[in-house]
Order: sequence, then C-alpha cells, then structure tokens
Amino acid sequence: QVQLVESGGGLVQPGGSLRLSCAAVGFTLDYYAIGWFRQAPGKEREGVSCISSGDGSTYYADSVKGRFTISRDNAKNTVYLQMNSLKPEDTAVYYCATLRGPLYTDYVTLWGQGTQVTVSS
Repeated sequence: QVQLVESGGGLVQPGGSLRLSCAAVGFTLDYYAIGWFRQAPGKEREGVSCISSGDGSTYYADSVKGRFTISRDNAKNTVYLQMNSLKPEDTAVYYCATLRGPLYTDYVTLWGQGTQVTVSS
C-alpha cells in the first residue's frame, strides 16, 4: 500500500521546537518533490515548505522563513520539517504530500494523514 506517514507532532510552548517526519511506505521518495502543508481550524490548507526531488532546492512560505527547515534523507525514505521558534499561530494539523508542481493543494498527488501541532503555554 502506497502512503505517507507523518509523525512528530505534539504540544510545545511558544519559542519551542519540534521536528516532523514524513516517511514513504510502498514507494521511493527520491523521485518526488515533497511539500508540507498545514490547516488551522476554520482556515484553508496552506503550503508551508517544499523540497525538490533533484537538486534538493527548497521553498518556504514567508510566515515560516528563517524558523523552519525542510530536509530529506533518501536513505531513510523520509522528509523532515524542523520547526524552531514556534508561535501560537503555527498551531495546525500538518500534512506532507507528494507534489507534481508548485506548493499548492491542486498539485498534490498523495496526502499523508496529518499530525497535530499545538503551540501554547
């Protein structure tokens, strides 16, 4: 069965850090661009960051630039999202996805199940 499995979410205080993982099951992640999206209650799902399949080039939304870092470990078939200096407005369900284009939901070909991130004191 082909799927993406996220992990690493949780409750963290403002200013804290979390690392999300996105593991591919049933296929090789090397050949795909991977994006991270998030959806807060009552809001649309938005793109946070993505990493290309070839040269590993990265993109970040302005809201997370300088705080989040995306990386991939092809040997582990996993993509990571390191999140530092977390803010309450980062609270959302985070999803990883395979992309066939830019970081928009229309270009997603496979979604993970999501992992909850809550930033609160």
